[in-house]
Amino acid sequence: MRWLLTFLLGVVVGAGGLFAWLRQVPHEAPATTQAQAQVNTGSLPAPAGPDIESKLPPAPKVTPDLTELDLPLRPSVTALPADTGVPSAPAPSGKLMVPVEGMSLASIKDNFDQPRGTERHHEALDIMAPKGTKVLATADGKIAKLFTSKPGGLTVYEFDPTEKYAYYYAHLDRYAEGLKEGMDVKRGDLIGYVGSTGNADPNAPHLHFAVFELTPEKQWWKGTPVNPYPLLGE
Repeated sequence: MRWLLTFLLGVVVGAGGLFAWLRQVPHEAPATTQAQAQVNTGSLPAPAGPDIESKLPPAPKVTPDLTELDLPLRPSVTALPADTGVPSAPAPSGKLMVPVEGMSLASIKDNFDQPRGTERHHEALDIMAPKGTKVLATADGKIAKLFTSKPGGLTVYEFDPTEKYAYYYAHLDRYAEGLKEGMDVKRGDLIGYVGSTGNADPNAPHLHFAVFELTPEKQWWKGTPVNPYPLLGE
């Protein structure tokens, strides 16, 4: 009986010692191969990055080129250097009619090429007249374009019969009744009425009258300016 108790006591003491020893041994995770790590990493979803697109500035608005939609008071030209020796555009043959009814040549000032600010010159004549005064075709020709722009207001572009020159009438109050693009007009025909549309001073109605030599492309808004004053006759 005594030996049995001794045996059982030994078993209990040995089991306790074995349990204490196992607690002192460090446990290491099983090694993971590099290939396994790559596979596991690739299988995981990528962490969410910063929302870069929401922090970008808005794209700038692109403004279309509106050169033909909002023309200057004169046809656009390419400036020539002063020392090129290139002569100015030749004048149309024959005298042009003063395009405002009742106005004599003596009553018109040659204000062509007057400085306007620091960056441009006035490449036309301003013929002062009361609002509603008749505007007449300066010569035979064809109505190439009826156009409205911010600077010129209500305008008329007339080509001469050879389509080498164009006559430009701006700041009109209104067109003559029945005036249409493509129609032929004769010298002295009514085409409109003096006004102050566009950027003209409402207190100083006038006709802005320009002459220019057309380019080979016959573009109604482009050409080389010609001083109208020496071309006018009574």
